[in-house]
Amino acid sequence: MKKIDKKVADAYFRTRTTLIIIYLVIGFVASFGVVLFAEPLSKITFNGFPLHYYMGAQGAVVIFIILLFVSAIVCDRVDKKYGIDDARNESIGSGKSIDH
Repeated sequence: MKKIDKKVADAYFRTRTTLIIIYLVIGFVASFGVVLFAEPLSKITFNGFPLHYYMGAQGAVVIFIILLFVSAIVCDRVDKKYGIDDARNESIGSGKSIDH
């Protein structure tokens, strides 16, 4: 099995960790940040509802679903950038050996 260079692995995990932190901050702002600014946001309406109410009822859930899709797309690109191969990982995970 081919080993990954330590510098490449460190850069890969640093990139993935940075992305996870960004997603968590966006999720935190979408769920708790709206509550902190509820009064100023109540003057803005979206679909006939005050923005803070809409974000609490539906907006945060929609943002989390969008984040899931964005995360999947971005993580696939990061995997390709650092040479992580899904097919190879699946065959290794199923117990098949690969000689490289």
